[in-house]
Amino acid sequence: MKAPILKKIIEIKECHDKTWEDNYSWIHQKNILEVLKDSSKLDKDVRQYLEKENKFTEYHLKKTKPLQNKLFKEIKGRIKLNNISLPFKDLNYEYWTKTTKTGNYSIKIRRKLNSKKTETYWDGNKEHKLSKSKYFGIGDVTVSNNDKLLGYSIDLKGSEYYTIHIRRIFDKKFVSSKIQETSGSITFSLDDKYIFYSKLDDNHRPKKIFRHKIGAPVKNDVLIFEELNERFTTSIGMTSDEKYFIIGSGDHTTSEVYYFPTHENNPKPRLFKKAKEGIIYSINSWNNAFYMHTNDEAEDFKICKCKHNKINAWEDVVPAKDEVLVGGFIMLNNWMIRSETLNALPKLFVRNLKDDIEEELIFSDESVYSPSISLKQKDRNTDNILISYNSPKTPERVYSYNLKKKKRKLIKEQEIPSGHNRNNYIVERLECRSHDGRIIPLTITRHKNTKLDGSSHLLLYGYGSYGSSMGTGFSSTRLSLVNRNIIWVTAHIRGGMERGMKWWNEGKMLNKKNTFEDYIVVAKYLIKNKYTSKKRILGMGGSAGGLLMGAVVNQAPELFLGIIMAVPFVDSLTTNLDHSLPLTVGEFKEFGNAKDNKKHFNYIFSYAPYNNIKKMDYPHMLVTTSLSDNRVLFDEPAKYVAKLRDFKTDNNILLLKTEMEAGHGGKSGRDGQIEEIALDYAFVISLTENIL
Repeated sequence: MKAPILKKIIEIKECHDKTWEDNYSWIHQKNILEVLKDSSKLDKDVRQYLEKENKFTEYHLKKTKPLQNKLFKEIKGRIKLNNISLPFKDLNYEYWTKTTKTGNYSIKIRRKLNSKKTETYWDGNKEHKLSKSKYFGIGDVTVSNNDKLLGYSIDLKGSEYYTIHIRRIFDKKFVSSKIQETSGSITFSLDDKYIFYSKLDDNHRPKKIFRHKIGAPVKNDVLIFEELNERFTTSIGMTSDEKYFIIGSGDHTTSEVYYFPTHENNPKPRLFKKAKEGIIYSINSWNNAFYMHTNDEAEDFKICKCKHNKINAWEDVVPAKDEVLVGGFIMLNNWMIRSETLNALPKLFVRNLKDDIEEELIFSDESVYSPSISLKQKDRNTDNILISYNSPKTPERVYSYNLKKKKRKLIKEQEIPSGHNRNNYIVERLECRSHDGRIIPLTITRHKNTKLDGSSHLLLYGYGSYGSSMGTGFSSTRLSLVNRNIIWVTAHIRGGMERGMKWWNEGKMLNKKNTFEDYIVVAKYLIKNKYTSKKRILGMGGSAGGLLMGAVVNQAPELFLGIIMAVPFVDSLTTNLDHSLPLTVGEFKEFGNAKDNKKHFNYIFSYAPYNNIKKMDYPHMLVTTSLSDNRVLFDEPAKYVAKLRDFKTDNNILLLKTEMEAGHGGKSGRDGQIEEIALDYAFVISLTENIL
């Protein structure tokens, strides 16, 4: 079967005295945001091309169908389908969530305290059926403070335009008209007369906060805040003590907060602290004090506090530490529990607020694991919390923990129905030196029987953007590769914050190429140390991780057997130049502003995957995207694949698969997500076993 051919319409682009040719720019429609809302507005020629690519992909992966089915059953077999979460005690009810063997969505249940009668107040499976939509994205599901109303938001396209619904719980009768084109979050007022929500503008950016009176027409909703800074987007929430509403505004690198009392009848948001370029801060309120988490004069963040009536008299609660990321915190009446990240290893600390003594919560003797805590109840006058941990080889274990007595009791362990022996796996933390001397942490998971003589295949996963740190927790899906002697390596490359703010700063803007260099150095290190060898590495990354894959494969294609790119940001220059797209303006401080800054333009042009495709051999590649993705538009990977076919000099497989009813996160529902993983893994395994 011949590969589809996307027609060429030559366009000569020009910026900063530089010209370049783009044969496929025509597939980007000017009304692309309308297409995200209504796919029938997609250009017919483009739709036909995407459908041909899907058929081409299906043809080439036909041999893998039995393997895909096997992997689907394997992955699903490791999930306890009939599962019940631990309960959370509110003021009047106990709440929990369950999943079923046949359902794809969660069911939310509650029981009045001191009663045995249970009540299902949300069934995602029934709601999906009622929607009559193939795609069913759930935004927020929240109960009012008086326990009588349910607020929920739904996206039926995958484009993240959420519609908010409010209904009574006891009879499911809607009490307000639906509110369309929101970001999805719902915040009830304490008296439950209103909800607050953020509205998306014409560029799919949440710029306005409205207050909606329940039962009143949506047209009467009151605008209480509007963000005028072009880069910033906004959201609203409530402090832990329920004394203030907090409006957070900003982009990835700079923030600003407004607040107003929860009892205020006519909300007038007050500025907490004026935005300062490069300064990120968030606030909470507890015990008559504001707590602030910020990197102001603290590169890797600190926690400080002030009294409500002395808003400028700050004192440090947790001071800054060099290259130790001071994370968020939870307050109880007598305790503060907070997180840190050191060298890509998360940690938890507990502080006694009476004597100010702090100690680390040690969960396990494993060298690499991921800890977490959660509350058991809304009432924070307690010493009891839930603590949990998991690691690349250990499923989650949840304990009831008494902070005062320092005693814990195992109350739940993640069950792997098909069986799991953690002793069959080896987890390693290694480090390698990058091109400029910086030390890159690696988390390696392998089966104990996997050979380390260079003959093993290896999946190298990376991301490296937005300060997002890659996790070190358990993934039952990865076992399908690890059990087949494919080593899984997570590269904690620059662009994340695994080693603090410097790690992020050294992998963004005019330092972005460090992200790519780090990944290539890691690959070569693994080859040198006999974990694998050339042409046995499978590269994998999604979204900004797809940008990573595209840049790396242009630089060092000889290292890889195959590459998987999910919703990849591969036409990054074109997107950066278009300020009308949803995310572009808010990412100026992550990637730069190519349109208005010649230095930024030249730098992005020098690494943008689409612009740097060369006439050379490329590895096997699977590229996946979604038609309704508003974060990375489908036309980026579509253009990329078409151009790559023009240039590549090999006969290796190049496939493009477009989900025609999905968004940035892919298919909705449990089975849909497993199907996508099974497809990716079947591609990986088929390459290692020469099936394709």
